[in-house]
Amino acid sequence: MVQEHLIVEKLGPVLSLTLNRPESLNAFSPEMILGLKEALVNAQNDPDLQAIVLSGAGRSFSAGGDVKTMGQGGPGDVYEHVGKLNELILTMKDTEKPIIAAVHGFAAGAGFNLALACDLILAAEGSKFVLSFSQVGLVSDGGGSYFLPKLIGPHLAKQFLFSAEPIPAERLYELGVINRVVPLEKLQEETTKLALKLAHGPGKAMGKQKKLVERSFTSTLGEILEQERLTQALMVETEDHKEGVSAFKEKRKPVFKGR
Repeated sequence: MVQEHLIVEKLGPVLSLTLNRPESLNAFSPEMILGLKEALVNAQNDPDLQAIVLSGAGRSFSAGGDVKTMGQGGPGDVYEHVGKLNELILTMKDTEKPIIAAVHGFAAGAGFNLALACDLILAAEGSKFVLSFSQVGLVSDGGGSYFLPKLIGPHLAKQFLFSAEPIPAERLYELGVINRVVPLEKLQEETTKLALKLAHGPGKAMGKQKKLVERSFTSTLGEILEQERLTQALMVETEDHKEGVSAFKEKRKPVFKGR
């Protein structure tokens, strides 16, 4: 299904979301942000979908905010627009299904932060990431001030935020921000392969594990230990756990169903 500025496709148990404003390097629009949020909410409620892939059409993943429209609205308009973006980022984190970003070309500004909000990032060789906000006298939005310092530390994060220097995917891989760097011609193939592997995994367990990792940033060790205990008590009743135990005893590969 092609929404305005977003292509939504079901590929078996995988939901493919493609940013579709190639003429503007997939710069964000209100329709794109709303479409992404709605698609994620629908995916969360669809038991047939177990993994999500986010990519960009054309030459790049996303240029982030649309510079062409900047300066046309006042503070109230900006406040409302960033609020919608915040809702999208929070929805991504609340979605109990793995989200994989497949990045090529440029991921700039909030486009970089959109990738950071995903659970895993695959990037094409030669792709570049840039926190371009300071170039237009702005601060990061879309969660960059939260995600990046936790991944690489505050000093390096501030360097990238202050300087707006393009960062090669290869360097971000070395820093642990990106999971894999692959040749451009293999990006779609490798991303699909990973998404299908996750989609055929124990979906409920992965969804709960995602939430535990997210909570670890704002919780004490004692709080996480208790959350693990409570969650584990629920997991032992799932079909996937019972299937995993049976498969182990029978020395076969488990067939998980995300239930």
